[in-house]
Amino acid sequence: MKRRQFLKGAGIGAGAAVAATVAAPAIVSAQESLNWRMVMPWPKGTPGLGTNAEKFAAMVKEMSNGRLNISVFGAGEIVPPFECMDAVEQGVVEMAHGTPYYWQGKNPALNFFSTIPFGLTAWELSAWLRFGGGQELWEEAYAEFNVVPFYAGNSGMQAGGWFNKEINSVEDLKGLKARYAGLGGEAMRRLGANITMLPPGEILPAMQSGAIDAAEWVGPWNDLAFGLYQVAKFYYTPAFHEPGPGLEIFISKEKFDALGKDMQAIIRYAAQAIAENTLADFTFNNLQSYQPLIDKGVEVRQFSDDVILALAEQSNAAVQEIAAKNDLSGRIADSYLALVKKAARYGKEFEATGLLHRAKVWGY
Repeated sequence: MKRRQFLKGAGIGAGAAVAATVAAPAIVSAQESLNWRMVMPWPKGTPGLGTNAEKFAAMVKEMSNGRLNISVFGAGEIVPPFECMDAVEQGVVEMAHGTPYYWQGKNPALNFFSTIPFGLTAWELSAWLRFGGGQELWEEAYAEFNVVPFYAGNSGMQAGGWFNKEINSVEDLKGLKARYAGLGGEAMRRLGANITMLPPGEILPAMQSGAIDAAEWVGPWNDLAFGLYQVAKFYYTPAFHEPGPGLEIFISKEKFDALGKDMQAIIRYAAQAIAENTLADFTFNNLQSYQPLIDKGVEVRQFSDDVILALAEQSNAAVQEIAAKNDLSGRIADSYLALVKKAARYGKEFEATGLLHRAKVWGY
């Protein structure tokens, strides 16, 4: 669907005409009941993603005593998967659940609020947003689109992807047809892969048809649920490109500003609650799903040091190009990378070493 057709069909022109006659949004009264719609880029009910979006909606309804009712719609039910930001920006719907790098075509610096290769882990991203100035930078970046962002969780360290052949060298990436998101996909493209960005629901059919040779999605829980083990034998771990990809809920600024302070607080704290719930949900279910996935005959592999170093070089080049685009992009990159550098040393000496010790104790 062409964006112009989508906007026309949604009645944007009429909405804009009405909005032009209103000087400022009226504040919603304490007694007024609102019915909002939230769209997503993934199918409704997708484990960890769609399910937690629905839990968020239920939280808001309960906490507001029914004053704010949010109906959740999956990919394609109202708008195509990658047009969720357009839908909120243009007033077609009030809000969306997603991940910022899906809208990188609007501003490539949005990658930092999802993830960058070799970047922050789940808890580190949360730390940057809550205490390191990341949230303020995010709100500044989203102001251009007239939406307000809220951190809504994380899938944790993802998998490197599914491949129908082993990747033993950089040469093996050349000509590879792959579905990869964000700057990880850009790094692979620079090393000769043919990268496409498919919506989640189209990954399995594309692998089945041979349209792509490789794909990354999330991790064991989602990969098992989406049946990707059926179409590829080699499972690369971990994800160089997504060490802790953030999820979001974003709302039309006009709609959010029109809410009373109590309702705004309900949304803010419900988002914080669903952020913790989402990471816990992914963590538990990835642990439960890993062995069943291996039992399907999947062969786990890791990228070689040569491949990792080549991907890192190209990722860093892409990051520096984004940082140089404008003042805001530079400030976002500087803030994010300053914490990554501190986290790299700390993580090696604490988390990474501790995890290796634990694996030895338990026989792995």
